[in-house]
Amino acid sequence: MADILKPKNTNPRGIPEAPFIDKVENVVKNPDTDFDMIMQMFQQRLQQYKYMELSKKQQLADLNTKIPDIEKNLDVIKHITETKEEGDEELETNYELNDTLYTKATIDVEKLESVYLWLGADVMLEYPLDEAVQLLDERLEKNNEQLKIVKEDLEFLKENITTMEVNTARLYNWDVERRKKLK
Repeated sequence: MADILKPKNTNPRGIPEAPFIDKVENVVKNPDTDFDMIMQMFQQRLQQYKYMELSKKQQLADLNTKIPDIEKNLDVIKHITETKEEGDEELETNYELNDTLYTKATIDVEKLESVYLWLGADVMLEYPLDEAVQLLDERLEKNNEQLKIVKEDLEFLKENITTMEVNTARLYNWDVERRKKLK
């Protein structure tokens, strides 16, 4: 009976595939003693899938915030580099001080050789322009790969949640029919 939920397959990240109950009679051998335990096992697995789905949705939201930020930083650095190459001495720009406050700044592009990047955990480091682009490109690539993986996992979880909901409904309906026959 413990083998019912033992995964035959897993996705590449080790998330187990939900079994599909074709015939409830093959799973519940002794209805009087096994049914409640089997139903509980299926409901627990369903809750585990839902928890994993919630976690993956949070990862997706984080990545959907990080990726545009990285792209925006790359665009700014590329604009600075292009302005330098054109021979312009100054660059006038607007920048955000906080959520609702913006101000103008004049940047001496001729002397600008580096930028400061937030690395997280209240850490900011100075990078030469070319190293900053390289670092941001690497982070963008890793985050895009992670985004693809998270989307695959969410799709896998969605399919398995549906399978477990169907299994639970089949178990419940089978038990209702069984009890009707007993009366």
